[in-house]
Amino acid sequence: MNTELAPRTKSSRRRPGRWLILFLIFLAAAAVAVWWRTSHSANTSFVVPAYAEKPGAVLIQGKWTEKRALGDGEGLLVPMEIAQDLLGDGVRYEEKTESIILTTDTKVLHFKTGELDATLNRKPFSLRFAAMKESDELYLPIAPLTELFGIQAEVADTTGIVTLFQPGSSVQRGSVPIDETKGVKLREGPDKSYPIVEILAAGTDLRIWGEEEGWYKAQSVSSGHIGYVAKGGAALAAIETIPSAEPSEEPFVAWKTAGKRINLTWEAVYSENPDTAKIGELPGVNVVSPTWFELLDGEGNIRSKADAGYSAWARSKGIQVWGLFSNSFEPDRTHEALSSYESRFAMIRQLLAYAKTYKLQGINIDFENVYTKDKDNLVQFVREMTPLMHEQNLVVSIDVTAKSNSEMWSAFLDRQRLGASVDFMILMGYDEHWASSPVAGSVSSLPWTENSVKRILEEDGVPPEKFILGVPFYTRIWTEEPNGEGGVKVSSKTMSMDAVDRLLQDKKLKPVFLEEAGQHYLEFKEGQAVKKIWIEDAVSMEARAELAKKYGLAGIASWNRSFANAEIWGVLDKALQSRP
Repeated sequence: MNTELAPRTKSSRRRPGRWLILFLIFLAAAAVAVWWRTSHSANTSFVVPAYAEKPGAVLIQGKWTEKRALGDGEGLLVPMEIAQDLLGDGVRYEEKTESIILTTDTKVLHFKTGELDATLNRKPFSLRFAAMKESDELYLPIAPLTELFGIQAEVADTTGIVTLFQPGSSVQRGSVPIDETKGVKLREGPDKSYPIVEILAAGTDLRIWGEEEGWYKAQSVSSGHIGYVAKGGAALAAIETIPSAEPSEEPFVAWKTAGKRINLTWEAVYSENPDTAKIGELPGVNVVSPTWFELLDGEGNIRSKADAGYSAWARSKGIQVWGLFSNSFEPDRTHEALSSYESRFAMIRQLLAYAKTYKLQGINIDFENVYTKDKDNLVQFVREMTPLMHEQNLVVSIDVTAKSNSEMWSAFLDRQRLGASVDFMILMGYDEHWASSPVAGSVSSLPWTENSVKRILEEDGVPPEKFILGVPFYTRIWTEEPNGEGGVKVSSKTMSMDAVDRLLQDKKLKPVFLEEAGQHYLEFKEGQAVKKIWIEDAVSMEARAELAKKYGLAGIASWNRSFANAEIWGVLDKALQSRP
């Protein structure tokens, strides 16, 4: 029997694997087609944006603020939070008394919630609409925001959407092309897959707030709606500039002596005013600042040591008088006096009265040893004070320390915001080493002084033409003596220029010049004690004057007149007023 198998014949059935592959290819192609059609077809559904669910949505720069306004037309009320975001320090609310204070360079408007009676620069003023509270939120009338700051409000008739514009801002205008007879779709996002917010008719005016992925972020002027239109659906037009509030008067000019730098000296008045007959000539001095006014209590009452005779003497010599107002260096008293509009206004009202009575040309604010929590309160005080002082043609200056980590002597000073409000900021460029310093050193070495100036100019943006460098006419004699424990006990005593000159003559001592400090230096022994003096003299004053000129500062202020010797006035005047 032949057991060899016969050859296999071809089967009439196809292999099942080939059918499966074809089926999978078909499914994949169908999925791709569905994806392609879904992703590239236009979304025809409409959406109501969250901001449009209720009227009054407040939009700024093409974005919803998530806040809503109340009222309409001239009676429009906007949330306080929005006003503060737009105007910063220009808007202040004090909850305890429900006081609202709006401040500009020239105006101080004060009113209370629910009241139409207000004051504008101390004069009675009537509001057309009152501020109001609703659901624990405070709303301000738009009218004073427009009149004082130039804030513009546009309310869409059909939707009630409120668009706010800041004065001076620029907006790109545009429109839907006339040939778009079917209109252009304003979509929720920058792609046609997003739902439609509104169909914009041909010729619809637009504001263009940006560009994203080939789409314009646009806002319909008529409806207020915001969304995205394809680039081809918008024709760009001119750039719109929102007008600024019209200035109501000529700007105040703080220093009218063109080409002459300020040469101020403080007059320290502790109990009695000096006998002007004994002061002598002060060549070059064009401003004196006597320490006349002092905060007496937390209610804002001020003690005065002003003297009409001194003021008349200064005027007879062509010297301006800027009365100094101090906080007595009392932090609790200062906090209380700065914390309310009423007490701040009490201080301002008294200073204005004193200035008028004694024929002053300015007020110099000297607040020191202040809680850091009162930083904003001090800024507010200055903002409320400056416009009223300017109305009376008074210059406003403020004294500041060099920047440091000290909470009570430096951190409370917001130099940038203060510099924006006052006419002049005076850097007290001394006490690098203070009276109780554990280490002997210069009262004001030149590198330390220059660094202090640069930091405020660069870090705080105070304009140099507003900046006055304060210099010391005093120094300290330091005593270093063994403390019995292997260390050194350090103490100091203030010395005037004349006192240093007498010491040099009496002991026949010759100081050396320290290049690094920019000062003459003296060191000698008395028994076991070592005496050290970093001297303020003609050399150091000339260097400070050159520093003021180098940085284009407004001038120099010296503490204080009684510490000076007779020769220093001419030296300082010549160095300060000479031109490079």
